[in-house]
Amino acid sequence: MLEITPSFSIDERELQFDFIRAAGPGGQNVNKVATAVQMRFDITNSSLASDIKGRLIQLAGKRVNADGVLMLEAKRFRTQEQNRADAILRFTELVRKALVKPKPRKKTKPSAASKEKRLKAKRVKGATKRLRNAPIERD
Repeated sequence: MLEITPSFSIDERELQFDFIRAAGPGGQNVNKVATAVQMRFDITNSSLASDIKGRLIQLAGKRVNADGVLMLEAKRFRTQEQNRADAILRFTELVRKALVKPKPRKKTKPSAASKEKRLKAKRVKGATKRLRNAPIERD
């Protein structure tokens, strides 16, 4: 089990790892050894609650394909173990953010005093601009 929070965890069998060759640090070894990690997590068929799935898809953005599969690629380090740990860490952070329910927005109206203050400021600004105009000459 992969612990996301003390009260929430995901079965590690839901995660799928593929190791691929990656560019970056590693010298000549980079062409021979598959150190980069592609981690896949099927959000649509996972054990997550539907509201969490929705928020996770929203947060992941382009990293989720049309089938609802989240794909993270980790290739920062030179070893498979470090890249795998990096992918898992990034995944847990993403799920942790998705677990937080957004606060509902409360509609508010501006107070009468704030409306009056805004209109008064507009009148003052307009008067200042009118004073900048050249005086009209009368014959």
